[in-house]
Amino acid sequence: MKSAVENVNPTRVKLTVEVPYEELKPRVDEAYKTIAQQIQIPGFRKGKVPSRLIDQRVGRGYVIETAVNEGLNDFYQKAMVENELTPLSRPEVDITELPSIEKEGEGQLVFTLEVDIRPKVELPDYKGIEVSVEAKEVADEDIEKALDDLRGRFGTLKEVEAPAAADSFVTIDLTASVDGEEVDSAQGLSYQIGSGNMLEGMDEAVTGLSAGEDATFETTLAGGEHAGKAATVKVVINAVKQRELPEANDDFAQLASEFDTIAELRENLAKDAAEGKIVEQGVEARELVLDKLVELVEVPVPASVIDEQIEQHFNAPDAEADHDTEEHRSEVRENTERAFKNEIILDAVADAEEVGVEQSELIDYIVQTAGQYGMEPNQFAQMLDGAGQVPMLMGEVRRRKALAKVLEFATVTDSNGAAVDLTSFVKPAGEEEAAEAEVEEAK
Repeated sequence: MKSAVENVNPTRVKLTVEVPYEELKPRVDEAYKTIAQQIQIPGFRKGKVPSRLIDQRVGRGYVIETAVNEGLNDFYQKAMVENELTPLSRPEVDITELPSIEKEGEGQLVFTLEVDIRPKVELPDYKGIEVSVEAKEVADEDIEKALDDLRGRFGTLKEVEAPAAADSFVTIDLTASVDGEEVDSAQGLSYQIGSGNMLEGMDEAVTGLSAGEDATFETTLAGGEHAGKAATVKVVINAVKQRELPEANDDFAQLASEFDTIAELRENLAKDAAEGKIVEQGVEARELVLDKLVELVEVPVPASVIDEQIEQHFNAPDAEADHDTEEHRSEVRENTERAFKNEIILDAVADAEEVGVEQSELIDYIVQTAGQYGMEPNQFAQMLDGAGQVPMLMGEVRRRKALAKVLEFATVTDSNGAAVDLTSFVKPAGEEEAAEAEVEEAK
């Protein structure tokens, strides 16, 4: 088999593929066997009909056509591999020549195809990219907030005779009406003012109210059969409660942690806060490094592939028709093109750095992603496997590792000009220990 490639544009090629009859013959023989199972001729058992009788009954042209249809995809795949091309779309195929019908063994199969392909990019020297992130310093307020949050987990609610205020817990009854008709009601609900997990306008309505008082406000219903409709809601305050926090002393430290003293607990909270700041800087630096990479690398974008993804977005079963606006389409196109560029660049980095994916890394990513969808990891993994999405996830993990590698090589400073050490961000403790073990073993 021979193939020749013609570049239509940077992301689309035209292939001409020539398959000699010798390579097509196994497909022809298989086609005879298939057709022999489908026809019946008196005097011959099913599947045992001679080729010459099949030619007489259905025509050799039909046999050749069957062989070509069965083998075309394999020949196409082989041509793509030989020319080191990765398809992004379904090929448009045109058969231009078929083997001779009259003379066995003469002629060849020739077909052309056009297909969108992954563009090949040239990476710049990405080692030493310079980025600047916001300076992050641990303040006393950060430690106190962390301590208060911890105390809050061990706090108790106490009913108070005072108006509801920010962060107060209230027990309420709700009645919702649409056009003067009651459509829903609930009693004994618990709500923390400021949490924002109930109806819009709730915080303003209940703030300042005491037990036994009520208020009415206008809102838009968020759930149920009347979701999206304007409603009048009456809220009645049954009780106002405040959280009482345990005193921050050594007893609390022993209750809430493995530390014996409140000083040791504060010291650990300060350490955690510092690590949190590093993570914030790491996330910011990672995005900035990726932005720099996209600026440095010219990535041609296949318009037809992007167009198809945009149509899938707007034609999805859960797509909202009123969101299909020119402005929204422009935004989706920009995001889709950026995602495509990110993928191409990071795959190229992963190839250059010979980045692989360990099974444990894939499992960690599945567990993390499953939590975002509110699913059990095993259930999520089975769903991905059934949908054939595991290779896609492996690619995502590989690209994340590639970006971490670029970040590892980057020079990061903060807005004060100080160097930022992101070693713990790009190489978690477990990886550092493994790397050190490999060095020791090599010695």
